[in-house]
Amino acid sequence: MSSNVLLSVRPKYADKIFERTKTVELRRIRPKLLEEGDLVLLYVSSPVQALTGAFKVDKIIEKPLKDLWRMVRKKAGITRQEFDNYYDGVSVGVGIFFKVQDVQQLDKPISLDILKEQFFHPPQGFRYCRASDTALFNEFSL
Repeated sequence: MSSNVLLSVRPKYADKIFERTKTVELRRIRPKLLEEGDLVLLYVSSPVQALTGAFKVDKIIEKPLKDLWRMVRKKAGITRQEFDNYYDGVSVGVGIFFKVQDVQQLDKPISLDILKEQFFHPPQGFRYCRASDTALFNEFSL
């Protein structure tokens, strides 16, 4: 069963995804229903505040932080200090991997105002998309 997810991402990390220099999105909590082949929609937080694109999930891993860092250090677009700060207080981290060819950026981002008015309020972390929500994203051909 497919479970597309909307993730909130900071602008500097979204830029790295769309520049194809970042191929794993790190999370403290795994969206349990998210699987390989599902679509991750990217909402870029303040100051951008817009849905800007998506990627298709290649694989998801949950590992102790030491092992996770070894797997993502050249793919996550962050320093070791940023990694340690992000995962402070937890012992296991999540990596959502994607291939650069499975990243798509919208030509015209969908603003927060339009999202709230017509579809949903973006989450701080993630939210599962309903079938009615994903109708918005028909232009994605991942």
